[in-house]
Amino acid sequence: MNEYLKILFAAAVFVPATLLPIINPLAGAPVFLAVTGGNEQLTRVMARRVAFNCFFLLVGALLIGSYVLDFFGISIPIVRVAGGLVVAAAGWRLLEDSGQDALQRSVADAAATMSEAEIAHRSFMPMSFPLTVGPGTLAATIALGSKRPEQAFVLIPQGAGALLGLTLSAAVIYLTYRYSGTLMQRLGRTGSMVLMRLAAFILLCIGIEILWSGLSELIGTR
Repeated sequence: MNEYLKILFAAAVFVPATLLPIINPLAGAPVFLAVTGGNEQLTRVMARRVAFNCFFLLVGALLIGSYVLDFFGISIPIVRVAGGLVVAAAGWRLLEDSGQDALQRSVADAAATMSEAEIAHRSFMPMSFPLTVGPGTLAATIALGSKRPEQAFVLIPQGAGALLGLTLSAAVIYLTYRYSGTLMQRLGRTGSMVLMRLAAFILLCIGIEILWSGLSELIGTR
């Protein structure tokens, strides 16, 4: 029993320790606040939805990600190229947006009349994917899922520990986004604007980095 607990605990720690630095929800907090417009009710609902979306994305990537890619004949470099383009485009739009305050006000005003379908759409695209769980995170999760132990007795505790680790990762995402408004308030108006612009620029750089890593792998295989 002790051996099972050790395996479970090791997996529960290893998974979030691997994924959270890649996800980096703190960097996505300003973007999340811009999407919700600072509306308290919308922030609470969308933070919960984003956390659930990310959890199921990660579970799917962990359990069947490698099989899905093999079935469609898609390689990880192709996923990185496509995801990098999406992330870079999102970062560029946020960086070039000169009416950020107006955007936040319009979102906040529309929050009361926003339908469930609109909330679901905004919480998934682009907030859950690719801004929070992007191609880099999916690639890392697929890699974790592909390393299955040969011994059957190890598979159950390791799988349970991995799912627990994904739950912890989703909880961190939820708490970070749920209290993103408090973080921005502490920074103040100027600090929030600087952080949002910085996050947008970093997002653009991350997209280009993901794109370049995919292109490099594709070029190297030719």
